[in-house]
This record gives sequence, structure tokens and C-alpha cells, in this order.
Amino acid sequence: MIEKPESSNRRNNIAMKIICTELEGVLVISPDVFKDSRGFFLETYQQCKYREGGIVEPFVQDNHSRSTRGTIRGLHAQRCHPQGKLIRVLQGEICDVVVDIRQGSPTFRHWIKTELSADNFLQCYIPPGFAHGFFVRSTVAEVEYKCTDFYDPSDELRIIWNDPAIGIEWPTADPLLSDKDRGGQTLDELLEHLPRYRREVA
Repeated sequence: MIEKPESSNRRNNIAMKIICTELEGVLVISPDVFKDSRGFFLETYQQCKYREGGIVEPFVQDNHSRSTRGTIRGLHAQRCHPQGKLIRVLQGEICDVVVDIRQGSPTFRHWIKTELSADNFLQCYIPPGFAHGFFVRSTVAEVEYKCTDFYDPSDELRIIWNDPAIGIEWPTADPLLSDKDRGGQTLDELLEHLPRYRREVA
């Protein structure tokens, strides 16, 4: 993953670092964490600051998952109601993966992965138009994510985790999978259902 500092926002003496990646709009957020003998405090979301950092869509749904070591959840997206997602880990550690599935995008089929954990406090923002999945490295991982649209099971795209045309370098070749994820399709099989890339015009 190619990263570069995008901005550092400070409001009410609480700062965070926004890092942009090689996938347009996919951001890694490093919040300011205050630690002392009692423990720690951080803001996990603050609308004004996140808007300044480029995350402008409103969030309408929060999800929380618990998974055991070796699990892969994904790759998931929605067709007509694509979801932007803000991912963070409350317990454990995951290898978080984002794939550009926008037809016509200069980074179509490209992917990045980020190590997110309860210890590093990093978050990943995934805008609409990308598929998301993660692998659990720790004994247990609890993952929380905010979504910009509601989950619609009839609208879901499930991309097979080991699609050779994508070539994700997962930490395992034998993951724990749900029946639905095991039955995922390749991007080539889903081409007519994938979102189209729309270039932003200044």
C-alpha cells in the first residue's frame, strides 16, 4: 500500500491524521489517542473533522462482528445501494482488504490491505464502489463499522475471496468461511452487475 499524509485536523485540541492510499478515496485514519494511568480516550468519529478529511457521506447504520482466528469475511459490496464503510477493531487484529470493483477505473481490480487492531487504533474508510473483506489474525477479533447506506441482502455482491484475477495475498490458503462467502463469484462472473467508474470533474 502506498500512503502519504493528507491532512492533520485539530479541533478542541484533539487531532487525527488522514492518510490517502493508492485507491482513490480509500483512507486510513490514525486518531489521536490520549493515554494515562487510567487507560485511554479517543474520538472514534466526529462529523466535522471527518468531513474536513474527505469523508462527507452521512452514516446510517453501525455493525459489529465477532470472528475467530483464520476467518475471512468477504469480499462484500452492494450493487444498487453501495455502502461506504468506516472500519475499526475493538478487540484483536485483522488484515483488512479493499478492492476497486468500479468498471472503467484506472485501478480496477487493484487491492490494498491494512493491518487494523485494537492496539494501533487505525481506521479504514472505504467509499462506495469498492469491495471489502478481512482476515482475522488474533484468537478473536471484534470489528465495528459504520455504513453510509442500509444493508440490503437482495442487493449484495459476494466476490470469492481467492479470485485469481484479483490475486489478493491473504495470510492463509485455508480460511474459515461462511457458506455464502464460499459460494462467492469471480469479478468476471459479476461484470454486468459491477458499479461504473465516474471521474470527478473539478
